[in-house]
Amino acid sequence: MSFHICLVEPEIPNNTGNIARTCAVTGSVLHLIRPLGFSVEDKYLKRAGMDYWNQVDVRYYDSFDEFVQSLPGNRFFCATTKAKTCYSHMNYREGDVFVFGKESKGLPDEILEAYQDTCIRVPMRPVVRSHNLGNSVAIILYEALRQTHFPGLN
Repeated sequence: MSFHICLVEPEIPNNTGNIARTCAVTGSVLHLIRPLGFSVEDKYLKRAGMDYWNQVDVRYYDSFDEFVQSLPGNRFFCATTKAKTCYSHMNYREGDVFVFGKESKGLPDEILEAYQDTCIRVPMRPVVRSHNLGNSVAIILYEALRQTHFPGLN
C-alpha cells in the first residue's frame, strides 16, 4: 500500500498529467473528483503524463462523498494555503490520503471544515497566491514517502 492523491475538480490538464506521472513513479493512487475541467482524452493531459498512463491507478468519482466512502479508515490530509500547520510537521503513514483543490479556488470550505485538524500547507512568501498544483503534490507526497522510508522505491 502506498499513498493516495485526490484532486477535487482539477481544471488544468497539464497539472493533472504531471501529477499522474508523479503517481506512476511513486506507486501512488490518483483519485479524480468530477467535474474535470478537461477531457481525459486531452492531448496536453496525455503529453504531461507521457507514456506513464498505463502505470497509474486512476479512479474517478462523481462527488467527494463518494470518494471518502471508498476509503473507510484512511486518514485524510487537506492541502490549503489557509492551514496553520506545515506539511512537514505531520507524521504520515502508508495509506494516507492527500486532498488538493482546483487550481482557481482550492478546496471548498465544507471539506476544509470536515478535516480542519489535518489541514496542511506548504510554506511560501505571502506575496504569491499559491504553489503550482503539481509541485505541491510532489512536495507533500515526497515528505510522506521520506517519513515512511520510501516503500517500494529505490
